Amino acid sequence: MDAQATLRYYRSSPQKARLVADLVRGQAVEPALTSLQLCRKYAAADVAKLVKSALANLEQSQPGVDVDRVYISTITVDGGPSLKRARPASKWVRSHRILKRSCHITVKLAVREN
Repeated sequence: MDAQATLRYYRSSPQKARLVADLVRGQAVEPALTSLQLCRKYAAADVAKLVKSALANLEQSQPGVDVDRVYISTITVDGGPSLKRARPASKWVRSHRILKRSCHITVKLAVREN
């Protein structure tokens, strides 16, 4: 049985959040949380919080599950809506467009069958 947690409208570009997601994809939960704690990326703390939330969801749906056998089966980072902003530029250009990107992060946990 799987459990999942979703973080929506996270204010980071999907490209930067995918760098953190790639670190922990397929790992067991405890080593994944340790590597996220040691990672210096901005998104690492929020991805760790999301993994803990998915673990709590799994423990709520399956009481007494062995945490040592739980691993991150899938973690996806999808693009969210962008905030469009303008920055003043030279006289001929007038303004430059700035896209403040956001993303949606989904973590699914599963239990290894041994």
